[in-house]
Amino acid sequence: MFKGVGTAIITPFDENFEVDYNALEEFVKFQLKHVNALIVLGTTGEAPTINESEREKIVSKVVEVTNKKVPVIVGTGSNNPEHVLHNNKLAEKSGADGLLIVSPYYNKSTQKGLVEYFTYVAQRTELPIILYNVPSRTGGNILPDTAIEIFEKNANVVGIKEASGNISQIAELISKKPDGMFVYSGNDDQALPLMALGGDGVISVFSNVLPKEMRDLTDAVLNNDYATAQKINKKYNILMRKLFIEVNPIPVKYAVSKLGYCKNIVRLPLITISDNAKKIIDNLFEELSIL
Repeated sequence: MFKGVGTAIITPFDENFEVDYNALEEFVKFQLKHVNALIVLGTTGEAPTINESEREKIVSKVVEVTNKKVPVIVGTGSNNPEHVLHNNKLAEKSGADGLLIVSPYYNKSTQKGLVEYFTYVAQRTELPIILYNVPSRTGGNILPDTAIEIFEKNANVVGIKEASGNISQIAELISKKPDGMFVYSGNDDQALPLMALGGDGVISVFSNVLPKEMRDLTDAVLNNDYATAQKINKKYNILMRKLFIEVNPIPVKYAVSKLGYCKNIVRLPLITISDNAKKIIDNLFEELSIL
């Protein structure tokens, strides 16, 4: 689907907790200057609290503004396969280029069940699918052999966003994966090691704030310039980690609001960033001369 950095973008809200489509348009324009892909309505986009009409309008707006400059990949995952298929149809209708589908949460599954689940979904859309493995949120883990089996059984499954945090598991996956299977880091602070192992890039939270810097890092690795990549990673690693000091996207929403691209507003069950976390982000912005 892409190599480099894809931003898992925030969803801006106004004071009435409604989607701010004007802010969304300006934010997408900012991102397009630097990134290789946009991921809409993932965890960072507060997808669980976005209703159906908002979902369609958000994706359509991003597709319109992006105008085929980079792929637009839509998060459509759920723990109900029929709900996933419905979301997929909305993404297709809106002109999306691909889908990001998380493994089923709460009801979870066995490894064999994951193969059957993703195959069932893949056979009912023509859009490319990136699997999403994030055990900390789903309670389940897509093991390397399972991800490879899903990829090999379904021509439109193109890769996986790996957010297990287990670098040994990721190394095993990359060592075994067939040619043509994309592997993206789901953790900003693991983008460099994952790509050094042979991965393709990162689906990033950090790049909401500093898209150029994350693009510079991924470009450096893709060009085998590890000294530059290491220098960028060293400078920004603490911010990558502190953007998760509270539940994502609470800190990154605040950080983007400091840049002027959205208001610092999230929907319940998320709440506004704490004063302590806000102070940590403020200090890092000052230390890194971001504003």
